[in-house]
Amino acid sequence: MKTVALDLILVGFGNVGRRFARLLQEQEGVLARTHGITWRVVGIATRTHGIAVNPAGLDLTQALTLVEGHGSLGALQGNAATGRETLGSALELIESATHTADADRAQVMVETTVLDITRGQPAIDHVRKALRAGAHVITANKGPVAFAYREIDDFATALGRSFLFEGAVMDGVPIFNLVRETLPAVTILGFRGIVNSTTNHILTEMEQGRAFGEALAEMQAAGIAEADASLDVDGWDAAAKTAALLNVLMKAEATPRDIDRTGIDALTPGMLQDAKRQGQRLRLVATGGRRDGKAFGRVAPELLPEGHALARLRGMQNGLVLQTDLLGEICMLQLEGGLTQTAYALLSDLVAVRRRLRGP
Repeated sequence: MKTVALDLILVGFGNVGRRFARLLQEQEGVLARTHGITWRVVGIATRTHGIAVNPAGLDLTQALTLVEGHGSLGALQGNAATGRETLGSALELIESATHTADADRAQVMVETTVLDITRGQPAIDHVRKALRAGAHVITANKGPVAFAYREIDDFATALGRSFLFEGAVMDGVPIFNLVRETLPAVTILGFRGIVNSTTNHILTEMEQGRAFGEALAEMQAAGIAEADASLDVDGWDAAAKTAALLNVLMKAEATPRDIDRTGIDALTPGMLQDAKRQGQRLRLVATGGRRDGKAFGRVAPELLPEGHALARLRGMQNGLVLQTDLLGEICMLQLEGGLTQTAYALLSDLVAVRRRLRGP
């Protein structure tokens, strides 16, 4: 197997970005032996800890130590740029890292910035910039897929670059790869799913009588809840994922604003306990499909029979049921979710980039 050398540009270095960095280190031998990948990180951009760039490769362990110790990447050994923390610095980093890249190494931008539910920015600009500069793109950010999927995918295809986003919806569950790679000639007619770990954890805990705020605080402490918890609680995160699923699986052109959305803030422990006593479960369900040829999406609490596959999901477990024309319903469940699973999705996309570059 030929080895492919990759230069990685990390835009965003929060909980998911740092777990991905550690996963790269943990799996370095496997990536080299099994997948023919060698890598180095040549740039890192953060919102609050500055940026760092070095065409010869940055010390990733030192970068992790600095950021987790609330330091600045400006202190990173070999850093060629310090102290810039604006949107422009991330775009400049992408430009600088790709401009100075070795010709025999492929560039991959890994985007893990915080979701902006209004426009999908700045992630969309980061993705466009990286593709235009000749880099492949992988992201766990829902924004580019939920707001501009068709445009970006067409742009990437025209440039001969990869735009991959397996971690955008259900952590490490290979939803998009499943459909893209293993379901030829199958049409997705619709879907139903539980796609937000934070709200599912809250509802599960409230079934046991715990307070809403206490359950939410646990998810925030674990780094699972969105930086703005209202994105989870009000259903916006699930709406963005619903739009992404519609856009990719059903060729829609939806945005989160097109999704009929109701959050979970009006639910009480008593309501969930009453549902349980009646043999049902209250869950925040994402639904997508077509009516009269037009795509639609909905996110709202629903009463599910306790025997339903989605009703059985507890805590941070997620699930998605795809309705297809030839295979009927296909159900995918994730019984363990968290930062490692999301980081793994980025790692799997990295392997997919390598396969596209040189073949299996």
